[in-house]
Formats: sequence, structure tokens, C-alpha cells
Amino acid sequence: MTKDDELRQWLNLYHLPSLSIGLYPRLLRAFKTPAAILGADMAALAVHGVTHTLAREMRDCDKSPDATRKTAEALNWCEHVDQHIVTFADPFYPPLLREIPDPPPLLFVCGQLQALLMPQIAIVGSRRCSVDGREVATALAADLASQGLSVCSGLAMGIDSAAHAGALKVEGATVAVQGTGADRVYPPGNRALARRILERGALLSELPLGSSAQAAHFPKRNRIISGMSLGVIVVEAALQSGSLITARLAMEQNREVFAVPGSVRNPLCRGTHRLIRDGVTLIETSDQVLEQLGSLVEGHLCALQLSGVVISESDNGKVTMQSNSALTEEERIVLTALGYDPVLIDALVERTGISASEVQSALLTLELNGKVHCEAGRYTLL
Repeated sequence: MTKDDELRQWLNLYHLPSLSIGLYPRLLRAFKTPAAILGADMAALAVHGVTHTLAREMRDCDKSPDATRKTAEALNWCEHVDQHIVTFADPFYPPLLREIPDPPPLLFVCGQLQALLMPQIAIVGSRRCSVDGREVATALAADLASQGLSVCSGLAMGIDSAAHAGALKVEGATVAVQGTGADRVYPPGNRALARRILERGALLSELPLGSSAQAAHFPKRNRIISGMSLGVIVVEAALQSGSLITARLAMEQNREVFAVPGSVRNPLCRGTHRLIRDGVTLIETSDQVLEQLGSLVEGHLCALQLSGVVISESDNGKVTMQSNSALTEEERIVLTALGYDPVLIDALVERTGISASEVQSALLTLELNGKVHCEAGRYTLL
């Protein structure tokens, strides 16, 4: 099967109306690829909640007029320069996003794919922010981007826009997660900003191409912002706001959450002050963020290198990353599951969901390539 055929399978299942966005990732975790899902027997599929009717529709997904039309449009879209479809199995898929309970099966991405691999810090807040809030968000983003972090936000007006602009101000990387299809920019007033983001980072969406801005899309988008980030900084958030939803999702995903205090007279700070009262970390400077995230950033970079990503630093100190496709998907999964404490193959089978023979094969290759060490049947990272 060619890569084009594989991508077509990913997309046909993705565009199948009866396959929910929640069930697809669960099936991928169990079967690893669309081909394996389509080849699974009914008993294996039923364990994951697939009915006989849905199983038939999945196996006939290449005959669904709606799915195949959308798939053809998507394949045509990604033929253009800097327009990509990144599947869950792709080495450019944001590594932390794989860990959340409901990761998107695939992402539509415009811009620089390497920006997805960089350690992300999310900065979110009110659309109708104060001058002070905008200045704080811009300064934090600029400082953090200059330290090699990619700034992640949602392309909304206000704090989101200030965060993206701050990263771009120092020629840093920034990623915008959209609540529309990747072929649209919302709000329209941020089209110029979106064009600038494409030069230094990426715009991405899990939504099918052509999707318009709808209220239900934005909470789902927020789980991606927090899910792909090491931490979330909230700058100005009212008591009822999407930023607080992002903060809650971040905590559920075991991410760090930071809040910037503001004036007690500013109603837009009541949400951030509540977060502080609830125990999230109060910050005033980027150094406080870096101090808390330092080990996580190092771990992120180490995990990327182990999974085959080449990391380099230019003369001006900018960090760049490129995926090395020499490792197979099974080898990358096994490397991610390994630690520095010795572990048996049985434990790796449980952690990865891969068969014992596949784990053993991957470990043999990794050992020959000098990436893992085996002693008395237990494996560790080198």
C-alpha cells in the first residue's frame, strides 16, 4: 500500500459521518492504523463499542459519497506548498497531544511542520482585554519564544493575538489552533496575523476543511491548545470564559497552569484571581515560568531526540527541529515507553499495546542502533 493509499484510508474513516471523533482515536490506540481497523474482525471491534452497522459502514467507507468527496478535496488541498495533513501516526504529530484522552486522529496544518515538535507554552485570555493585559501577554510571549519555546494560542482577538504577535516580534515560533477548518481564518480581522504566523509557525485544525466558526468548536479546540502544551498561562479571564475552560482542561491533562494577577478593579481578572485562589501558580515574569518548566522542556527535547527528531541550534540561538523517519512507528512507540529504570518486555507490551513480537523486534533494532541497553532481559535507555 502506498502512502497516498494510507492517507486516503485515514481520511475516508475521518470523514465517515457515523464514526464519532471520540471513537476514532480509541480505535487507533487499539489497532494503530486505519488498515488494521478495517481488517479487524467483528469481535475485536465490538470490544471498543463498534456495532455491526458501524463496522459495515467503516469497511465500506471508500464507497461513501460524502466521505470520498471530502477526502478528495483534502488530498487536493494538501498538494499545495506548506499545506499538510498530519495523522496520529505521523512523526510530526505534536508529541504531548498523543497523551490526552481524546487526541485528534489527524490535523490539517498550514505552515512549518517543525513548529509542532517544539516545546509549546500556551498563552490564553480575554478577547476584550485591557491595554495592560495585552502588554503583559506580548512581553511574556516574546520572552518565552526567545528562550526556544513555541507560543501556542487560539488566534482570537485580544490576549491570543497579543501572544502570537509577541512571539513573532522576536522571530520566534508560534502555533495557532483554529476553531474553523484550516482553509479559513477566524476572526477575519486576523488574516494579516495568520499570514505572519505561517512564516514562523503553523495554523492547525482538527476540523474538516470548510468548517465554519461555531460555538461548539471552540471548547474542543481548547483541549488541543492545552494538550499540545507543557503549560498554560492565563492572562485576564472573566469568571465565565473559554480561557478558564482551557485551564480546567490543562489540569485534567496534567499540564502546568499559571495565572497572571491583575487589578482587583478589573472584572477581566476575576477568573485569573479565582485560579490563583484555587492553587494554580501565580506568575509575574517569564523566568518564573521557565523555572517551573525547565525540567519538562529538557524532557520534551530528550524524548524528541530519542524518537528520531534532529534538533539543531543556529548561530543566532534559534532552535530548529526536523523529523528523522529512519525509525519505524513501533520503534518510536517503544522508545517513548522506555525509561531509565530497567523494564521487562511484558511491561512494555502493556504500556504500548503492541504485540510482544513487535516489541521484541523493535528492541532488537534499537539495541543494535545503540539507543537502548539490555541486561538480564531488562531494557533501559542509553
